[in-house]
Amino acid sequence: MIHPGESDPFADIRPYIDAEVPAVISGLARDPALARALSLLRLPRISVLWPWLARRIVRIWLIKQAREVKTIDDFQALVEPHLSEVIERTSQFTVGGLAALDTEQCYVFVSNHRDIAMDPAYANYALRRTGHRTSSVAIGNNLLKRPWVSDVMRLNKSFIVRRDLKSPRDLFAASKQLAGFIRHMVVDDKGPVWIAQREGRAKTGIDVTEPAVIKMLALSRAKTEDAGSVLQSLRIVPLSISYELDPCDGMKAAELAAGPDYVKAEDEDIASIGQGIAGQKGRVHLEFGTPIIADDLSIEKVVTEIDRQVIEHYALFPTNVWAWEQLNGMSLEGLAAYRRVGSVDSQATFDARIAALPKDQQKLVLAMYANPVNSLLARGV
Repeated sequence: MIHPGESDPFADIRPYIDAEVPAVISGLARDPALARALSLLRLPRISVLWPWLARRIVRIWLIKQAREVKTIDDFQALVEPHLSEVIERTSQFTVGGLAALDTEQCYVFVSNHRDIAMDPAYANYALRRTGHRTSSVAIGNNLLKRPWVSDVMRLNKSFIVRRDLKSPRDLFAASKQLAGFIRHMVVDDKGPVWIAQREGRAKTGIDVTEPAVIKMLALSRAKTEDAGSVLQSLRIVPLSISYELDPCDGMKAAELAAGPDYVKAEDEDIASIGQGIAGQKGRVHLEFGTPIIADDLSIEKVVTEIDRQVIEHYALFPTNVWAWEQLNGMSLEGLAAYRRVGSVDSQATFDARIAALPKDQQKLVLAMYANPVNSLLARGV
């Protein structure tokens, strides 16, 4: 917690604050790399024929927006119509569980992780539309290699997780700083927080909480506190997100097929972000769980409860069931109740999607879709 008169111990990782917005926005408006990226996204045809003109148009638009954006809320209000359009164009979105959560409370939402940008984007879209404050979002610094990307993400309430540290001492110090920031946000009523249950996306479709994530959260304890009291104060809420179709399924399978020696290309994460945003997702469902609050909390109990809620709240779609049946050569009648009414894809088009992949990736993608079924079956549901 920050007290009056103290310097800001989180300045290098936290989202930007309102006082910093005008200067950051002014710099972005004149950033040629951002103008180039936006011109390719917003004006692709003009960018091919007259790239200088596309960049000029985008720069004029950026300078105009810079005059109007003075606060973080202004920036999110600018982004929301574009996010809403993407969500409506690429998915059929539903959400549950938020009605049971207090709009005046701050929570730490611990989510399963399938898509770099859209997981927290869907969460904040749902929060904003239901009267909750939007959450600050954890993002690895491996995704922030370009300065303009870092600035845009921090304007959009992202905070930085250092993933490039080798020294155990540096890693511990960074983890403690991160834990302190998250606790400061919740306990000092600054706003909710979104973090993933593990480092990186669950490319296999198996959603399991890394105990190290929960241990990190407990590092904010004072000498007189135990881990349980810290975890209690954070009001942890498991969040389960389910996609009928994963726009990055082929990219994930290619990485899995290459094995542990796989080395990502320079802008591969940026490509994944773009594919995840623009690609068709079919039905998408978010289910916010119940806060994990008990007098005898421990790291192990929190991990177990997050896993339980994420798996049991996962919305199985026909694509999950089709994949499971294809891999196992049998019908899954026992889970018929979990099939949502209707599907964006027919089984024939889903089968064609799989068949279009390289042979060595087909079973990997099927397993990606089938593993949520396996996780639920393993719980005896």
